Amino acid sequence: MSVNSFLPTPSTDMGLCKQQLSNGSRSFYFASHLLPSVMQHAACGLYAFCREADDLVDEGDDPKAALELLHQRLDKIYEAKPEYRHTDRVLTQIVHTYHMPRGLLNALLEGFAWDAEGKIYHTIDDVYDYSARVAGAVGVMMSVLMGVRDPKTLARAADLGTAMQLTNIARDVGEDARLGRIYLPLDELQAEGVNPEALLAAPQFSEGIGIVTQRLLERAKWLYQRADNGIAQLPRKYQPGIRAARKLYAAIGDKVGEIGYNSVDQRAIVATGKKFGLLSSAIAFAQPRSEGMDTPALPQNQFLIDAVVETGVTAPSVKSDPFKVRTLWMLDLFETLRERDRNARIARLR
Repeated sequence: MSVNSFLPTPSTDMGLCKQQLSNGSRSFYFASHLLPSVMQHAACGLYAFCREADDLVDEGDDPKAALELLHQRLDKIYEAKPEYRHTDRVLTQIVHTYHMPRGLLNALLEGFAWDAEGKIYHTIDDVYDYSARVAGAVGVMMSVLMGVRDPKTLARAADLGTAMQLTNIARDVGEDARLGRIYLPLDELQAEGVNPEALLAAPQFSEGIGIVTQRLLERAKWLYQRADNGIAQLPRKYQPGIRAARKLYAAIGDKVGEIGYNSVDQRAIVATGKKFGLLSSAIAFAQPRSEGMDTPALPQNQFLIDAVVETGVTAPSVKSDPFKVRTLWMLDLFETLRERDRNARIARLR
């Protein structure tokens, strides 16, 4: 059966996804111009479902019940019998066109659940576990949308997603604390004399917080460098957009460093002019290199790569845009859903 048989109005459904996300973050408005339209639209549809899922888990009274409902919806999507929702119909089109492994979406939902239940991250390995779900999974899903399914490149895609999430965490220490959350590893904070409970009660910057934040960004830089080799392996038409995203996020980390790693009292913002410069530099193509491609995936990310490999599917060829919509700006997926979450949560606290 053709996947189009359960998408009677793909263009309208995609338009609704765009409208649904109109208030989302625009951090990657610039980079999105460098992605082919078919990639923009697939990312948009995937993001719309994930955005809706995160809202249901985070804003509802019963996160566990919301997660059960979402898994039921995914069951129907993977059976090609989606519920009568535009997000579900679009995601059905995507998962069957691109052979998207269910395990990747399950991982993302688990990350949402961890946020809702206030999971505590004692060590850097715990932080990597979280990042694998809310960001590493995103990197791997984006690779699948590009038709890339080889384990070595997927490992580098997961590196990129994890690096971006570490950057998010370093940028948002103060705002997360004011929302009752700490994503910096607690053992490292305590070793530097930071009391996590005091940080949550009255967020204040200290030298210890700065040291832990700097260390986190050094790990992110290491992962960005690992990811560079994977970006060079991507089909050439996708490289500029992904490279732009990498450069923009790395620049956020650099900005945190420029303000003394104090993201408690201020928020690191990359100026528009700087973004344009990074965009221009991202257009240049890099020659594929085997160097670094044999580096194993982070242990916390390996299950994501296994989920793709275990499908036994080779990369599908998607030559045309199944949604036939011309203008969408959807590299927001790389924001790992946190930017818009933060604004909504702050608004609810006021």
